[in-house]
Amino acid sequence: MPVYSLPSFGEMFPSPFEAEPDGLLAVGGTLSSERLIAAYAQGIFPWYQDDQPILWWSPDPRCILLPENFHVPRSLRKLLRQEKFSVTMDTAFSRVINGCAQPRPYAEGTWLVPDMIAAFEGLHELGIAHSVEAWRGGALVGGVYGVALGRIFFGESMFYREPGASKVAFVHLAEALWAAGYHFIDCQQETANLLRFGARGVPRAAFMKRLAAGVAVRVPAGLWNHGMC
Repeated sequence: MPVYSLPSFGEMFPSPFEAEPDGLLAVGGTLSSERLIAAYAQGIFPWYQDDQPILWWSPDPRCILLPENFHVPRSLRKLLRQEKFSVTMDTAFSRVINGCAQPRPYAEGTWLVPDMIAAFEGLHELGIAHSVEAWRGGALVGGVYGVALGRIFFGESMFYREPGASKVAFVHLAEALWAAGYHFIDCQQETANLLRFGARGVPRAAFMKRLAAGVAVRVPAGLWNHGMC
């Protein structure tokens, strides 16, 4: 099946059910805020390298973290009790996303190319993309960011400069989301780290049903309050 080629303008996507077996759904288009919002609302996300066109994905199965499955590993619970890091929300979005864009020793290059960073910063200015930061001694040592629509949080990336910092930020994020009535965290792809927190893959049909219910719910006020969490 040929992959759908998006026009430069217009916000239409093919159905996620038309994606290739590897999850690739469409190629091209733009990273405008309007297109990104339309994409996430349909369970579609951009992911590509600097030498590629914009690639849009909707994998099946889809890895999600439900509140009832959330689990904090024992070693991480011990670290949380130590209160080694202070945690904030939305106080350093640009620094977090640029931290996530730094090369990893286990991977070549980064998918967070400059255009992608600028696009997410635009969503942050609209109050749609958010970050959680872990600090120690006034230094940013880890964080996580993603996109919030309705009561669904689409996790994008995390980074750390001290062991455990990003995981602590993620736990604070998850607990704040559950307290605010969020339905689930979209983890996109299965990783060993996310599976340890209780994330699981679900079939596309089940994911799309949960997604439609979650994005239709009004966003709770006061969660992203730029303060400590």
